[in-house]
Amino acid sequence: MAPRPDRDVPAPPFAHLVRLTDDTGLFEHARHATARRAHGYCTDDVARGLVVASREADPSAEVIRLAECYLTFLTHAQDAQGAFHNRLGFHRGWTDQPGLGDWWGRALWGLGTAAARCPVPWIRQEALLAFALGASCRATAPRAMAFAGLGAAELLRTDPGNGPAAELLADAAMVIGRPGPDPRWPWPEERLSYANAALAETLIVAGDLLDDTPVRAAGLRMLTWLLEIQISDGHLSVLPSSGWLRGNPRLRHDQQPIEVAALADACATAAASTGDAGWHTGTRQSVDWFLGANDIGRAMWDPATGGGYDGLTLHGPNLNQGAESTLALISTLQHRTR
Repeated sequence: MAPRPDRDVPAPPFAHLVRLTDDTGLFEHARHATARRAHGYCTDDVARGLVVASREADPSAEVIRLAECYLTFLTHAQDAQGAFHNRLGFHRGWTDQPGLGDWWGRALWGLGTAAARCPVPWIRQEALLAFALGASCRATAPRAMAFAGLGAAELLRTDPGNGPAAELLADAAMVIGRPGPDPRWPWPEERLSYANAALAETLIVAGDLLDDTPVRAAGLRMLTWLLEIQISDGHLSVLPSSGWLRGNPRLRHDQQPIEVAALADACATAAASTGDAGWHTGTRQSVDWFLGANDIGRAMWDPATGGGYDGLTLHGPNLNQGAESTLALISTLQHRTR
């Protein structure tokens, strides 16, 4: 698919993210474009919000306000040992205990990105403090460690001497593991589930930043296969929310925007790592998935609201515009000029 001019691709829209954000945090769910306050907030989404807000090279005052809000939420969610709560009710009470699940990893991803990229000095400083505390912990789940590793990689790019970040990234690569020798299933797990490309991306950056060529090669091999199996008739057709168990039939729906966003990030990282511009095709196919180059030929976002649709079903888009889907839209479109 030949790339179209950047002017054909919309700029990352923050209007709906602003709509879902109050003075506490980011509402998780929406009915169409209306926030569902009853469902409250979660660290998972707030952390992803800090990632996209910090990635903006020239953020507006509105985007900086989002970054301030999300950073404050994450520091409130963190306990004295570095773990994080995930669920906060609308009435401002935590409904869970601090832990080291995916939300811990995503919190470190957001904090590492803010510490490395945010143009506001005090946000960088506070994010670094919270990251350092969280980086003293270790999770056992590959995705939690992958997300944390991506935050560590952000810091190592700007501060190669950051020992805790280097140790965290190395440990993340170890927990993820390596693909087996079977070319039909070059993946370290028996089941592909969600945000799969984040595992490959973490190995690629770990290999790059820690000077470990075999780890980098493993990540590139995994990403090559993951992209190949998710292309149909020249467009992206990502794995459904049910995942895919090795040896079992593969379903096509419901497809989630988080898969597309993870692929866009990983392909952009692979292009930067290898210098091979061919990887930009995967990033562009991810952008085009949101614009209508998908299995049903329908746009997966609402230009009127700036919200991303929650899923692609056999009958069309799920028109609810929750935080995860909107953040996936924004993060993918942030690659439009890279």
